[in-house]
Amino acid sequence: MQLGVIGLGRMGRIVVDRVLAADHDVVAFDLDESAVEAAADAGATLADSVADLTDRLPDRKRIWLMVPAGDAVDATLEELDPHLDGDDVVVDAGNSRFERSVERAEAVDAQFLDCGTSGGPAGAELGFSLMIGGPDPAYEAMTPIFDAVATGPDGHARMGPSGAGHYVKMVHNGVEYALMQAYGEGFELLYEGRYDLDMESVARTWNNGAVIRSWLLELCEEAFREEGDDLETVADHVAGGSTGTWTVQEALAQGVSVPLIYEALGERFDSRVDEEGKFSRRLANRLRYGFGRHEVRRRDD
Repeated sequence: MQLGVIGLGRMGRIVVDRVLAADHDVVAFDLDESAVEAAADAGATLADSVADLTDRLPDRKRIWLMVPAGDAVDATLEELDPHLDGDDVVVDAGNSRFERSVERAEAVDAQFLDCGTSGGPAGAELGFSLMIGGPDPAYEAMTPIFDAVATGPDGHARMGPSGAGHYVKMVHNGVEYALMQAYGEGFELLYEGRYDLDMESVARTWNNGAVIRSWLLELCEEAFREEGDDLETVADHVAGGSTGTWTVQEALAQGVSVPLIYEALGERFDSRVDEEGKFSRRLANRLRYGFGRHEVRRRDD
């Protein structure tokens, strides 16, 4: 299969590499010329514009968008739409709000799939977890590509109609917030508690057979190994996108109680206005680097 990829940042480049490794062809475009050249060096065919990319694809076009959520998605779809029809498939694999995905699916001529993507740059070798919404025929048409980008056939699924993929990913991120907060609070108690503990050793032991073992806990172990038990240079400023906020807003709209996610979101907001030196926040800051390669804010920044 031949896939057009628009957006060659960290995640987009991983998509290109995994699709090429699965023996598919890629036509790539990005506004950053150096990113396009790097993709070409990896084996992708270059396009110098969105229109050029569509011209280089076959009649039944398959296009993957990995551009920042919001205006960039709308601008790209506006450029694409004149070149597409109902036989074509467009995948938005960014963190778009699910309501906007429903609107976009109704507005474009092509079949539109909203694809929540989890795993981050650190999970590139294993593949991603893909949560997909949209028409079933479009999902079936893209299955060979999803198999390549995800961990395999079990790493992706159609969640439901348009919007369902980004809806599931939104809630996923809310759960992620709560899990990070729980690990942070537990390790803070250990750090401030009765014993002089080796935090890396604790995390490693928990990750071998304990009920709470997970990839996030592996990243806790990595954080303590690389930053030290006290995470001394890591600021307790926890950045983040909008998905946690959207999760809480949706819970309020549906009348569903999500106290853990709500409190975790509140801790992030508090960290940006009142840095108290909280250990739990320092760990959350460092974990964001672990799975997403987000910049670690340091205490002297």
